[in-house]
Amino acid sequence: MLENEEINALFYLIDDPDEEVFNSVSTKLVSMGKGILPNLEHLWENTPDEGLQHRIEMIIHKLHFQDLVSDFEKWKKNSPDLLQGSLLVSKYLYPDLSHTRTFQEIEKLRRNIWLELNSYLTPLEEVAVISAILFNYYKLQSNTVSYEIPDDFLLPKLIENRRGNVISSGILYLILGQMLDVPVAAIKIPKQFIIAYFTTEYQYPNPVKRRTEQIKFFIDPLNGQVYTQKDVEEYFKRNSIELDTSFFQPMSNTEVISHLLRELANCFDNEPSGYKKDDLLFLAQTIDE
Repeated sequence: MLENEEINALFYLIDDPDEEVFNSVSTKLVSMGKGILPNLEHLWENTPDEGLQHRIEMIIHKLHFQDLVSDFEKWKKNSPDLLQGSLLVSKYLYPDLSHTRTFQEIEKLRRNIWLELNSYLTPLEEVAVISAILFNYYKLQSNTVSYEIPDDFLLPKLIENRRGNVISSGILYLILGQMLDVPVAAIKIPKQFIIAYFTTEYQYPNPVKRRTEQIKFFIDPLNGQVYTQKDVEEYFKRNSIELDTSFFQPMSNTEVISHLLRELANCFDNEPSGYKKDDLLFLAQTIDE
């Protein structure tokens, strides 16, 4: 732990009833960086007053959040990886959570799927293998989005409980697809998280400059069910959604993580947790810019 008179003086002022004084103290402590965390945790453990404990918790939260913003900025700058981005999102609610099991379980899934894949499989057979491993062998339970269960959005919690929602399940599906060179990507259909299987077509005599990516079919990460273009168009008709070609554009890893952050933010609409919504939307904006 760090020890000096300035820290002791600041700790003495944490319970000052004047909010301006507390905000000034909080800002100063956060500026000292994560090295001061052991001091704050020790102070929390030895403080019987719940109001003071809450103030200490908020300072600790701000320190973790400051680091997380920096981590996301570095992630975006350095070829954003979907798995790493998903783990950064989980750090917001669980800053000290170990990700060892997540890496191990995903590697097991990757290996089991790889053993079943070969170059003779059709695209439908490829995704059938992935879906069978996830939903039949691994027993993954995927639910529709509920903003009452924040943990369902988090990849490590999905791995821990083998249960998540359609967004976290879809992200796991995409991570495995990227690891195994299966050309799947999330697309931008409103109010849905749908994965599409893309095929690349080359037009001669200049195939490099004249290549197009087309969707062969769609995959529902809720259960692995496959849909055709006609099925998706019927969905638009039933819900009175005007067809737009932008809906069928592949989402980048950055866009997927931004979407995850914005959806997770909807879990914190109530007043006591409103700051969490603001934080998550700030992170999404940070990687969007």
